[in-house]
Amino acid sequence: MTATAPAPRVPKRVAAVILNSLKGGVVPRIGLPYITVGREVEIRALLTDLDLIADGGASFRFLVGRYGAGKSFLLQTIRTHAMGENFVVADADLSPERRLQGGQGQGLATYRELIRNLSTKTRPEGGGLTLVLDRWVAAMDEADEGALAAELAPLEELVHGFDFTRMLRRYRTACREGDDETRSCVIKWLRGEYRTKTEARSELGTTTIITDDDWYDYVKLFAQFLVGAGYKGLLVLIDELVNLFKIPNTVTRQYNYEKILTMYNDTLQGKAHHLGIIMGGTPQSIEDRRRGVFSYEALRSRLTQGRFAREDMRDMLAPIITLHPLTYEELLVLIEKLQQIHSGYFAYEPRLTEADLVSFLKIEFGRVGADTHLTPREVIRDFIELLDIAYQNPALPTGELLSEVGASPASAGTAPQPEPPVCGNAAFGPSATPKSGDLAHGNQSAAPRASAADGTARVAPGAVPHDAAEFAEFTI
Repeated sequence: MTATAPAPRVPKRVAAVILNSLKGGVVPRIGLPYITVGREVEIRALLTDLDLIADGGASFRFLVGRYGAGKSFLLQTIRTHAMGENFVVADADLSPERRLQGGQGQGLATYRELIRNLSTKTRPEGGGLTLVLDRWVAAMDEADEGALAAELAPLEELVHGFDFTRMLRRYRTACREGDDETRSCVIKWLRGEYRTKTEARSELGTTTIITDDDWYDYVKLFAQFLVGAGYKGLLVLIDELVNLFKIPNTVTRQYNYEKILTMYNDTLQGKAHHLGIIMGGTPQSIEDRRRGVFSYEALRSRLTQGRFAREDMRDMLAPIITLHPLTYEELLVLIEKLQQIHSGYFAYEPRLTEADLVSFLKIEFGRVGADTHLTPREVIRDFIELLDIAYQNPALPTGELLSEVGASPASAGTAPQPEPPVCGNAAFGPSATPKSGDLAHGNQSAAPRASAADGTARVAPGAVPHDAAEFAEFTI
């Protein structure tokens, strides 16, 4: 296959995941380095946090952006980089069944999802708990009881540390003796899958289980434990914070925000070690004073932007990182990469020239309100659709397809009738008051032409414009 520009060859399996995920509006979990563009400032700030976590500190960040602005993409990018730097990453999306706090086990459900998605460099798809435990057992294989006690001593100083270290000892003993049943029970306990203390006592001889109230304490224990297993720390990624905003009950919503406050205080005050937390949400879920994070006064006073930050001078060390739209140049580079991946997957020569790509972006940003409301998700979805159509119709010139989509109503010969806005008679001017019967019976010729203060004639709502200039003036 000959490409129009030199680019790394993408394996077909990875290319299929990238194209299908992006066309469906979701972020692929693999292959992100092939399509990552822009976000240098945000990535640099988050990489600074990784250095802090590796040194024994902790960090807490909010990623804020509109739907489709790239929050999840940036989270997955940081996830991939962190795993490559020997961090363990746990990620989860909040939902009505998964919250930070709840009376019916919603917080514990989030913990189970985090542990289920525990990922390392050699296990990037998740399910890395067993791998981490086995690596720790291998590191402690030659250690005597004194060395083991010294290794576990920092964990025992934390909340629930004695129960956690007791399970680690049980797992190490079970591995040495080949007791697979006990190993499975310990893994089940660490995953938080014991529902009652009676069940845990009958299988493991302990009356302590991970519950909805204390699951975050075990996340801090895992972060400290992973360092002893040979990793640099734990990075927790929690997306879809808008699901907390949607909780109808005020008290339940405040309990969830109180859990966020606990995490925020622990990480910034030095109570947590080797732990990083990044949460993604929309501006409304963060800044709304009635239901958002800012409705909790203790969080609002901590997270509100200071006086000196401006649009052109952002503080990337602040707890909240707001994502700005990608530039035209970055989007051009992105769609060039997508065309390379698409042509490589379907084995054809790329048909869109650079001029065609520029024309596509002009069409996308030619919509009303595109400068503020168009997101990368919509651009990517439309572009992959264009590539699919062009591939399935090789006889159709792509330039013709772009010109048809980008044609204005006037050039296409279809001048749509504007709908009359809801307004009073004042909109027609003092000298032009229509009769109620004329417009009601469709007599558009009877609709008067209002006169502006400068003497120029304007078209009244409901009237048919007589030329293109009047139509443009009316639509504006």
